[in-house]
Amino acid sequence: MKPFAVYAIRYAHREASVRGEHFYRGDARPTEPYPIDYFVWAAVSPEATVVVDAGFTPETAKRRGSRDYLQSPMDTLRQLGVEAKAVEHLVITHLHYDHVGHVSDFPAARVLVQRSEYEFWTGPFAMRGEYGHLHERNDMVHLGQQLASGRLELLDGEFTVVPGITLHHVGGHTQGLQVVRVSTAAGHVVLASDASHFYENIRDDRPYSIVDHLPSMYRAFDRIRELADAEELIVPGHDPAVLKRFPEAASGLTGLAVRVA
Repeated sequence: MKPFAVYAIRYAHREASVRGEHFYRGDARPTEPYPIDYFVWAAVSPEATVVVDAGFTPETAKRRGSRDYLQSPMDTLRQLGVEAKAVEHLVITHLHYDHVGHVSDFPAARVLVQRSEYEFWTGPFAMRGEYGHLHERNDMVHLGQQLASGRLELLDGEFTVVPGITLHHVGGHTQGLQVVRVSTAAGHVVLASDASHFYENIRDDRPYSIVDHLPSMYRAFDRIRELADAEELIVPGHDPAVLKRFPEAASGLTGLAVRVA
């Protein structure tokens, strides 16, 4: 098995964001600017391509406001030599709106979601209070159709997607949040997704503000460190610093994609 190359693909940005939004029980400097990026990820080898998460659509960005949609993940993948229509494995870390909007643009992929995540967002609390704002009903309708067709697979805990890529249920931010461990030439990379939105969350042991189960958020920090071969191989889900820590993935992709390993 050859190691995977891992790419972080930035598809949207929100400048109108402040520190107080991003930490459990707020922050001592709540109004200080703290912009947020939106990513999907791809792990590519000669044998397999696995895409992690599916972003949100331009229509969702416009409706929700203050989100700058930069370029579709599918277009950036194409510039990296990956055709979305040919991708065979699509991992969805959790079902918040910014991770599941382009599932239909990967028509050949099996879609991998934790069962507890799917059952929560199709259950009785999905539209209660703030939960209703965190997902898009049309996305869930589409996933229900994919489940009926057999393309959506519901997982129960740890799962091997292909040799070299494993999924690990951690919860915390949502009930069924999963992180992704990838074997690369630099060691095992962990795509933390929203188990740690920013480097600061895991570095300072400060959970993000949207919490399903707080002890699980802390356990997720520990599990991520166990799974990664080095601190620098932990990739948070929304930190603009990712673009500064890793090199540009290819010519013409400045600000859109970096190669993690």
